[in-house]
Amino acid sequence: MKLFSCLMALLLFLLQAVPGLGLPRDTLRCLEYHGYCFHLKSCPEPFAAFGTCYRRRRTCCVDTTSNFHICQDGGGHCVPPEIRCLQEQEGLCPRRGWKCCTEV
Repeated sequence: MKLFSCLMALLLFLLQAVPGLGLPRDTLRCLEYHGYCFHLKSCPEPFAAFGTCYRRRRTCCVDTTSNFHICQDGGGHCVPPEIRCLQEQEGLCPRRGWKCCTEV
């Protein structure tokens, strides 16, 4: 997890250093507060809405607890509901109805 945070910080630094490649201001603000950008209009529990991302096309959701994580952070993959999982795991997916699978 620390490696992921360091890589994200490096990526954000590089994007800001190159003119025209920076992330939108609302997305940077969301990431500064360790938020996640969801495709949903409202945030799933236990997240709280904290503005918008990607020029108001997504919702910035901030975790109100420390025990939830994004599916990909835990080594999983978000898949649509019609795909069967051999092994499902805990984790949040950015699209409503999708599930987190370790094996498809």
